[in-house]
Amino acid sequence: MTRTLLVSPDQPGAYPSIGEALAVASDDTVVSVGPGTYYEALFVNDRAVTVVAAQGAGTVTIDASAGTYPTVSCNSGRLELRDLVLRAGDAPVVVGDRATLTMSGCELSAGFGAAIQVAGRSEFTLTRCRVTGGRYGLVVEDSDGTVEGCEFTDLSEDGIIVRIGAAPAIRTSTVARCGNRGIYVYQYGRPTIEACDISQTGHAGVAVVHQSAPVLRRCRIRDTRGPAISFARGCHGTVEECTTENNAQPAIEVAEGAAPTIVAGTASAKASYGADAARATTQQDPARVERLLADLAAMVGLESVKEEVRALIDEIQVNEWRRSAGLPVGAVSHHLIFAGAPGTGKTTVARIYGDLLAALGALPGGAFREVSRRDLVGQYIGHTAEKTAAAFEQARGGVLFVDEAYTLSRSSGGSADFGQEAIDTLVKLMEDHRDEIAVIAAGYTREMLDFLDANPGLASRFAKTIEFGNYSPEQLVVIVSRLAGGDEYLLAEGVTEVLREHFGTIERDQNFGNAREARKLFEGVRKAQAQRLRQSGQRPSLDELRTVTVADVRAAIGR
Repeated sequence: MTRTLLVSPDQPGAYPSIGEALAVASDDTVVSVGPGTYYEALFVNDRAVTVVAAQGAGTVTIDASAGTYPTVSCNSGRLELRDLVLRAGDAPVVVGDRATLTMSGCELSAGFGAAIQVAGRSEFTLTRCRVTGGRYGLVVEDSDGTVEGCEFTDLSEDGIIVRIGAAPAIRTSTVARCGNRGIYVYQYGRPTIEACDISQTGHAGVAVVHQSAPVLRRCRIRDTRGPAISFARGCHGTVEECTTENNAQPAIEVAEGAAPTIVAGTASAKASYGADAARATTQQDPARVERLLADLAAMVGLESVKEEVRALIDEIQVNEWRRSAGLPVGAVSHHLIFAGAPGTGKTTVARIYGDLLAALGALPGGAFREVSRRDLVGQYIGHTAEKTAAAFEQARGGVLFVDEAYTLSRSSGGSADFGQEAIDTLVKLMEDHRDEIAVIAAGYTREMLDFLDANPGLASRFAKTIEFGNYSPEQLVVIVSRLAGGDEYLLAEGVTEVLREHFGTIERDQNFGNAREARKLFEGVRKAQAQRLRQSGQRPSLDELRTVTVADVRAAIGR
């Protein structure tokens, strides 16, 4: 079980320093640090520990610049650092040796030492970290890991060093204003460098020596005093579709005896690079996405609806992957039309869809606001626009679900058509804030066609129309069974057959309520069972309290 230790010099019962908390920490301990500056060096050996700023990024500074030790050292352990500001003097800021190191949202600065140094076959993950100042930004030796969305700027020597067979993946990161090289690869280094932005270096943007073989893919290297990329004798590797701007010539320098593969190509003008590309991507919650998709899959019927929603989610996910690779992504609308009869799960699916958008980072995550004509349409000129804008604002970040939306396109019979004013207001707001909200308009299929014709720009605001079909008799029986099971009722033998027969005889006209019919019937069954048990003249057993019979169902349906 995870244990959490609180650190705060002012909070009673908390540890006054991080070091004191680490001294008693066991495996999988989380050290949650309160706001402030802590002048200490941290050591984690042979343990698995997480150190996190309790109140978010920028609130905790760990400063060891007055000493001679690294600010944080991890040897043969597993260490995660989140949202911390870390400062060192002439020693490195963070050192990992034979360690598993994870850092996210951290800011680092050093005097003469390296900001981050990993060696001894360590494994590391750096995400959205920022290094400003020091001799080197990152030194990777005989270790593997990933660097994503990080910035290494204002270094006196090299931005990143990869050596002794290290093979990290460095993606969507920025290396700028380095006194020597942007990325220096030597002694059999084999990094993969993708969608990075390397600029303003004192020598080469990327220098490759000593039998090294990097892969550079879709990087932008600009404003360097030396070549964009240089390969020394005996080096190999690949350069694919990289952009070079304002570099010394030749932009890609290949020494005699070097044999890199160079694939020319021009990236789209919309392509993004470095930390800017990473910032364009959103934080996702994969576990929550899977839970929500499981909830959607568990709904009765609606197979085509589920397929449509999954297709939308797949597109959003792939777009995020494209952004993270620096590839351009077209504008995507999250607005939908849900067409079909009532009681077919439109509201439930809309809630799950909104939660999925939030879990994928496509929406900020906000309220689910369900409205109808009376919530949007006012009583006098100007009142409707005000009410519609207010409802829209309340749903910002989440879903605005407009039930029976077609009623907005129907005249109320008065001289002023305020429903049309609500539609016109929605059209403008949907376009102005399309990345901040999902508007889902629901109603009968035929009537929704009239709704879409009410404004010339309305249909184009919605990504697609999803049709919700009527439930079959078998599916309605499953719904009743689930309702019963949820309230700890048991269906006696023969009940499902009677239910199926009943649902098969109901006319499927426009007034058919689908799941509402199932809920209404189940409520009637409960009342019939209660009446039967009450009239029995004795206290029923547990099984009798839980069991509904064929007689109860027939009483509820009136035969």
